[in-house]
Amino acid sequence: MTQNAQHPHEHLAEELEDLRKELESFQKEKERVRAIIGRIGGVPKTRANLINALFIVIVVVSVVVSFVGGKDWQLLMIETATVTLAIKIIYLIHTQMRVAHFEFWILSSLEWRVNEITKQLREIRKQIDDK
Repeated sequence: MTQNAQHPHEHLAEELEDLRKELESFQKEKERVRAIIGRIGGVPKTRANLINALFIVIVVVSVVVSFVGGKDWQLLMIETATVTLAIKIIYLIHTQMRVAHFEFWILSSLEWRVNEITKQLREIRKQIDDK
């Protein structure tokens, strides 16, 4: 009887150890994903803020000079502002494509993990049914 009482406790201890290992693995994976998101653009970096400020300054200066500079500068400054905005839009599209690729990678990883867990669950059910 004592042996049977110890057996569930040993099984429980093994399950707790497995859960602890899974939790540690999850924490490591979470930190890895957090680092990847940071590299992709989770929080704007100083460089991105400087580039945005530069785009804003170029557009504002171009518009102001086009009004103040008269006919000689008007067309050139409007074209400069237009090209600057076009470059910014292209950059935003590029950034959005990187984010979409990352989301696809995450979803693919999740699908792979779900399929793996489903396969393990089927094997466990089969083992239980065989007993």
